[in-house]
Amino acid sequence: MGKRKFKTEVNRLLHLIIHSLYSHPEIFLRELISNASDALDRLKYLTLIDDDFKGFAFIPKIEIRFDGNNKSFISVTDTGIGMNGDELEKELGTIASSGTRHFMDSISGDVKLDSNLIGQFGIGFYSSFMVADTVDVISKKAGENKAYRWHSNGKGMYEISETEQKMNGTTVTLNLNETGKQFANRWQIEQIIKKYSNHIAFPIYLHYEDKRFEGEGEKRKETREPKVEQINSASALWKRLKSELTDEDYNEFYRTISHDTEDPLHTMHTHAEGNLEYTTLFYIPKKAPFDLFHFNYQPGVKLYVKRVFITDDEKELLPTYLRFIQGIIDSEDLPLNISREMLQQNKILSGIRTTAVKKILGELEKMAKNTPDKYETFYKEFGIPIKEGLYQDFSNRENLLELVRFKSSTEKGFTNLHSYKERMHSDQKAIYYITGEKEQNLRSSPLLEAYNEKGIEVLIMDDEIDEIVVPAIGKYKDVELKAVNRSSTSEDIKTEKDKKDEKEIKPLIKKIKDILGDEVKDVRASTRLSDSPSCIVMDENDPTLQMQHLFKAMGQKNLPEIKPILEINPRHEIVKKLQNTDDKEMAEDISRLLFEQALLVEGGEVKNPSLFAGRLNRIIAKALM
Repeated sequence: MGKRKFKTEVNRLLHLIIHSLYSHPEIFLRELISNASDALDRLKYLTLIDDDFKGFAFIPKIEIRFDGNNKSFISVTDTGIGMNGDELEKELGTIASSGTRHFMDSISGDVKLDSNLIGQFGIGFYSSFMVADTVDVISKKAGENKAYRWHSNGKGMYEISETEQKMNGTTVTLNLNETGKQFANRWQIEQIIKKYSNHIAFPIYLHYEDKRFEGEGEKRKETREPKVEQINSASALWKRLKSELTDEDYNEFYRTISHDTEDPLHTMHTHAEGNLEYTTLFYIPKKAPFDLFHFNYQPGVKLYVKRVFITDDEKELLPTYLRFIQGIIDSEDLPLNISREMLQQNKILSGIRTTAVKKILGELEKMAKNTPDKYETFYKEFGIPIKEGLYQDFSNRENLLELVRFKSSTEKGFTNLHSYKERMHSDQKAIYYITGEKEQNLRSSPLLEAYNEKGIEVLIMDDEIDEIVVPAIGKYKDVELKAVNRSSTSEDIKTEKDKKDEKEIKPLIKKIKDILGDEVKDVRASTRLSDSPSCIVMDENDPTLQMQHLFKAMGQKNLPEIKPILEINPRHEIVKKLQNTDDKEMAEDISRLLFEQALLVEGGEVKNPSLFAGRLNRIIAKALM
């Protein structure tokens, strides 16, 4: 099969790993053991569901050997599914997945943080080159006759050739460099495995020489006895009783399945018996995964049946909005040979999923109530997915409504809908909110002026998703949610004085309508302004400017033109002087400027910037006369 070149991005990746991430090299062993465990999981599954493998002699184990004298090598062997020549090329020669690109995009410059990313991006094997001058992989796929050897020094080339190996499985041998020699001893290997891999569900055996000295004086001599010792617990941690487990047990297991080096923010462990018998062990990370908002995100939950690994790539195990959850579902009732298509329609799994979601949301409610600081930490990372649930999961919408948080025009930090409702004025008709791109822009929007003046709280919603989600909520406990950038909300705060001002300004409104023509849907007297001369709002059934921007960002370029409503402030000095001017050119310039400045404040665009600048210059010139 001969020598091959790594692809360009693989060369970049290897150069980065070898030259930049050496300060955290011990993770190589974690990654190799994790890969070995995956290979064993896959073969175990085949021996249970595939007729071709049911008589297969499967003895699952991972073995580690090292040269304790010369510190020349460390090897990791598994008796798993193995790889043929084509698979070695695909898995080790090309890095065909998108993990490489995302890894490169996520590099921060912090060596420790960047090294922690390796496992998360599915490129853990290449961490071997932090500690090795060359790496050899010998593998024989279960059920096939030929074995193959992959060899590389990580400097642009790799070689694949046929070789000899009796047993199925894979052996990775690292020919150690100066950095790697420190790990070629029993104590180091045991410590790394206890730190990262203690709860791998298959036995990990360490081969070593037990050195002893016998006799005294000149007769004293060293003896070496080969020994093999299992150095991990090799038990399904999630099946053990909670009372038997410590926080560190849970945290070690989390680090194993998530490749995270931090402890989880929260742990949820449930044993269910009755109509359905299953175990779930779920974790909430402290930080959002890199692919949280990617369409092809990697699910964090693994499915087992009677402790047999089934899949870690099934997005139906939990709803999409809970995709940040890491952990295990282990069912006693599902068939071992269940297919992906059957999973999506299976009533047993549907029942587990329903109960699991309620458990997760219940835990979040407890966290929000009992440890609000911890919940705020959670919400800053995962608040947007929780909001997604409001339109994805109607059956749990009431629970989710208690979990969402928003900023406020009157309160510091985050607040929730329940607290807002308790603070409402006795005569207040709705829960008011404003959506847009930047918090500071929203807080200074003219649309809030009357609400601030009257002491009415407005929720500040600066996530893009708010524009989609919140209008769909409709009501919270029979109280309507209303956007302050909608025309109808002006009626809620209209006073008798506003009605009087509205009558007095009718001639000016007609004049401005005639000037602006079909550029606006309507011109009205505003009840929501106190300091600003004008603002724009949208009709009740029209998309807001922010929503129109979202449509365009999603590729919908041929949208019909949506015209805003211009509101003018009857009590503002500019409006009063405009009402009394006989200068037609000035009246037209000011009318258009009132509209265009209101557009700009709300994130809109003026159609012709040159004409806008010309109008502005004429007004400035007249003001300086």
